[in-house]
Amino acid sequence: MDGLLVSLQGAAAQGVLWGVMVIGVYITFRLMNIADMTCDGSFALGGCICAVLVVSMGVDPVLAIALAMLAGVAAGAVTGILHTMFEIPAILAGILTQISLWSINLRIMGGKSNIPLLKTPTVISSLADSAGMTQSAASLMVGFVVVTAVIVITYWFFGTELGSALRATGNNEDMIRAQGVDTRFTKLIALMVSNGLVALSGALVCQSQKYADIGSGTGAIVIGLAAIVIGEVLMGRLIPFYWKLIATVVGSVVYFMIRAIVLRLGLNANDMKLLSAVIVALALSIPVAMAKYRISHSYREGGEE
Repeated sequence: MDGLLVSLQGAAAQGVLWGVMVIGVYITFRLMNIADMTCDGSFALGGCICAVLVVSMGVDPVLAIALAMLAGVAAGAVTGILHTMFEIPAILAGILTQISLWSINLRIMGGKSNIPLLKTPTVISSLADSAGMTQSAASLMVGFVVVTAVIVITYWFFGTELGSALRATGNNEDMIRAQGVDTRFTKLIALMVSNGLVALSGALVCQSQKYADIGSGTGAIVIGLAAIVIGEVLMGRLIPFYWKLIATVVGSVVYFMIRAIVLRLGLNANDMKLLSAVIVALALSIPVAMAKYRISHSYREGGEE
C-alpha cells in the first residue's frame, strides 16, 4: 500500500507538470480546431534546451525554463508560418516542424540522445533540499504553482480582445473574418502560445526527472488528447472557460494515475503507448455511443406511445 501511495504521488506530480502541456494542446485542439503535431517536437525541445543551458552553460534553472518556453514559441511560429503564409495544411505543417525538431534537438544536445542533470541543481531539487521534502512532493508543489499561474494568465488572455478573436476564429472562422480580423494572424498567435506552453512543460518535466531525452516528447499529442477527453468526461463540457482549463489539468493527473496503477498491476512498460491509445479511443467513443443509445431509446419510447 505504501508503494502504491508513493507511485500515486509521483503520478500526480507528473500529471500536474504535464498539465501545462495539456493546456497548450487544448488551445489548438479545442479552441482552434487544429490538430497540431508540433507538440511532440516542442516538448522535447523545451527539455533539451533547458538541460543544455543548465548543465553546459551554467544558466540559472528559472531562466533556462523561460528560454525553453521562448524556443517553443519559435517552433509554434514556424508551424504557423507554414500553415498561414504558405497554406500548408495544419496537420502537415506540424508534422514537418516536428520532424525538423528531432534533428535540431540532437544538434542542441551535441549529438547525444540524452543529458543527465543528476549533479546539477534545478528548481525542483533546490526546493526539495531547502524544504526537506521528497522530489515528488517538490515537483507537485512547483507544478501546482506553475499550472495555477498558467491557468490564470490563459484565462485573462482569452478574455482580452485578441484572445476573444482567437476563440472566435476556432468557433466560426468565416464570421470573424467578415468582422475584419486576420485569421492567419490569430492562428499564428494560437500556435505560438500553445507550443510555448508545451515547451514550458517539457522544461519542467526535464528538471523533475533530472534528465533530458530526445524521445521525451514522443506521444505527447496522444497524452494531451487523452487528458483533455478524460477531463471533459469527468467535469463536463458545458462549464465556464476557467473550469475547462482546470478540467484539462485534472484529466492529466487522472491519466497519469491510471498509468501508475496499471503499471503497479504488472503491465509491461512497453505497452503504455497502446494503453494511451486505448484510453483516448474509449474516451472519444463512449460519449458518442451513449448519445446514439439515448437517441435510439427515445425513438423506441416515442414509438411505443
